[in-house]
Amino acid sequence: MKIKGDIRDRGNIKWTAMMLPEHIAQLRDWQAEDGRKERPELNEWDLAALQEELELAFKRKCQARIHTWKDGRIIPHRGIVEQIDIHNQAIILADPFGDVNISIEEIISVQSVD
Repeated sequence: MKIKGDIRDRGNIKWTAMMLPEHIAQLRDWQAEDGRKERPELNEWDLAALQEELELAFKRKCQARIHTWKDGRIIPHRGIVEQIDIHNQAIILADPFGDVNISIEEIISVQSVD
């Protein structure tokens, strides 16, 4: 009887080892899909408020929190708005790790920090 129990255990271990990579891949796909967020819809009022807050942060040279949306992810940024480039539709944000070039189209929120 003890021998049969050992054989069954080896069978369970064998199947678990064979299916585990598939389960891990499926769990990773599910987790990546679950973390995705839809791009927030911004109306004219929201865009005007973003523009005002961005210009205020630029003029005051204060810290700003900027959230961008790209590929289903919301990315937070924090730093000082160094430049607003109208021609390239981008801003340059100076953070402690260097300058970051952010596309204006990706920005979904701006908040000045005192």
